[in-house]
Amino acid sequence: MNRILVAEDEQRIASFIDKGLRAGGFAVTVVSDGPAAFAAAMSGGHDLVLLDLGLPLLDGFAVLQRLRQAGNRTPVIILTARSGLNDTVAGLQGGADDYIAKPFRFDELVARIRLRLRAAHPAVEVTVLRYGDLALDVTTRRAAVGGREVELSTREYHLLETLLRHPGQVLTREQLLSRVWGYDFDPGSNVVDVYVRYLRRKLGAERIQTVRGAGYRLTEGGNPAGR
Repeated sequence: MNRILVAEDEQRIASFIDKGLRAGGFAVTVVSDGPAAFAAAMSGGHDLVLLDLGLPLLDGFAVLQRLRQAGNRTPVIILTARSGLNDTVAGLQGGADDYIAKPFRFDELVARIRLRLRAAHPAVEVTVLRYGDLALDVTTRRAAVGGREVELSTREYHLLETLLRHPGQVLTREQLLSRVWGYDFDPGSNVVDVYVRYLRRKLGAERIQTVRGAGYRLTEGGNPAGR
């Protein structure tokens, strides 16, 4: 299990990242200031650091600089509301491995994390997610049902990928909203229901089951309750 250090002082965002990463199979440590981030990163107990630039006591740039000066090569992804070119360049030149601006989509954040972890620890990576006769190639973003290729929009792809990474598990609308649409979503939106209908039309109505009062669950097909 990969261990992620999240250095973020805004509690709402830190909680959003913490819950999402834990649900995705990561072990997570959250700290809220610069000195704590530096100490935790130097402990050697983490595979990657998500580092906010606007940390109190010691900002993210200073934390990053101290880590690299100390010879710590743990991958660092800068996570910040500062999206200007100068800040991006400064962060990357200071030793960051990647840079993602707020607001962000959770699926994009996870993709960046997995990319940096693969680069740091090369290993065989599963590129095709399968459940029954449903398959999704995460490198080409092509889906197939029973060998029949299905064309997906970008949002449909991200929704299906999320469901395929939790086969048979009930995911609430709020979980799907946060993972596919990002933390800055409207909890009253019906966009999840709309895109579930789109996927049902393309994959078969029985593929995604509605669990009343709970959310949605991906099935292997053939269950009329999924209509």
